[in-house]
Amino acid sequence: MTGPTTRVFAARLAGTSVFDPQGDQVGRVRDVVGLLRPRGPVRVIGLVVEVPGRRRVFVPMTRVTSIDAGQVITTGLVNMRRFEQRGAETLLLAELLDRTVELADGSGQATIEDIGLDAVRVRDWHLTRLFVRRGTAPRGLSGRLRRRGETMTIPVDAVVGGVVGLATVDLDQGATNLLAAFEELKATDLAEVIHELTPKRRGEVAAALDDERLADVLEELPEDDQVEILSGLAGDRAAHVLEEMQPDDAADLLSELPSEQAERLMALMDPDEADPVRRLLAYDDYTAGGLMTTDPVVLAPDDTVAEALAHVRRTELNVPLATAVYVCRPPLETPTGRFLGTAHLQRLLREPPHTPLGQLLDNDIDPLAPEETLQAVTRQLAAYNLVSLPVVDEDGHLLGAVTADDVLDHLLPQDWRDAEEEVFEGPTGQEATRG
Repeated sequence: MTGPTTRVFAARLAGTSVFDPQGDQVGRVRDVVGLLRPRGPVRVIGLVVEVPGRRRVFVPMTRVTSIDAGQVITTGLVNMRRFEQRGAETLLLAELLDRTVELADGSGQATIEDIGLDAVRVRDWHLTRLFVRRGTAPRGLSGRLRRRGETMTIPVDAVVGGVVGLATVDLDQGATNLLAAFEELKATDLAEVIHELTPKRRGEVAAALDDERLADVLEELPEDDQVEILSGLAGDRAAHVLEEMQPDDAADLLSELPSEQAERLMALMDPDEADPVRRLLAYDDYTAGGLMTTDPVVLAPDDTVAEALAHVRRTELNVPLATAVYVCRPPLETPTGRFLGTAHLQRLLREPPHTPLGQLLDNDIDPLAPEETLQAVTRQLAAYNLVSLPVVDEDGHLLGAVTADDVLDHLLPQDWRDAEEEVFEGPTGQEATRG
């Protein structure tokens, strides 16, 4: 150990940057791996580090030379194979935070809010302390703000059963502290964390997330995880989450459910939210109609550039949809009145704010018909270097827009999130090994 730190707390390590000896960033800490053995201390054997490409790899503690001042320094030798948890290993953040334990002094229960790790020798770390709050954890993230009760740092053996007690804590408790440790993550990255959890823990996390955040995360998860999580929610809550999702993503998820379950959930949804989902379910998956979203930016021809820029500036709008404004006759909800043309963002940025959109239309590219195949959609996006295209019915009404990210989701294999990438070597041509 080259730095002065001899104790760190695991939750505070979440998101910490990891550097090699030359000062180049390797990635960020996402979890801590420990061995919970029936006898002896809990040995910390390594870190789960997220490297570029959202890959999670294992960095042994034998390769960690310093944990100091909000950073982790390694030897630079990192095995880039995707981390896979082994049977005897415990992810300290994912599996222990927010657990309720019995205090050995008989004074009642306490909730684990952080985990103290001590360096007992050079590059040899043990889980020795628990930061706990008396009482049980409130449900949901909002409960964190309402917590009461004395906090204290206690040795592991102050918990009933010690290490064995930690290994057997109830797995049906909340996930507040786990989410607090990762609350800065984007939905895509949080989905990656949730995907790595056990089914029970995924259910806990889903229960703790609010509807909007859960909807964002579901859109980034593999289909099997989506179905598992949604099926575990109460009917009303599942419907509310579907309402928060993009209509095309909600339709994709509902199409994976048994038809009776899908119909029941759509009946619970607000009709204004369910109608576009029903329309999307009428199209084949691998057509423009099945790929499109029904919520592009739609404005009238007499709306101005300033109004268009205000719409595409909305934070809830994803990037591909923000690159174009579709100009139509009223009504402006899909299916709209007659589609007139597209005003691209780059053109909007070059024009005076008061200019009507009807003067800026691009009509050189034909819109898609809803029955166009995935291959045809892909060719047109690639041929014109676009990230979105309008979908128009035979009567000239705008039905929605297909974006490049939706096309990629259908072109990539279903398990693309888990696909192994190339294994990179460290600077000496050697790979770090699981220690």
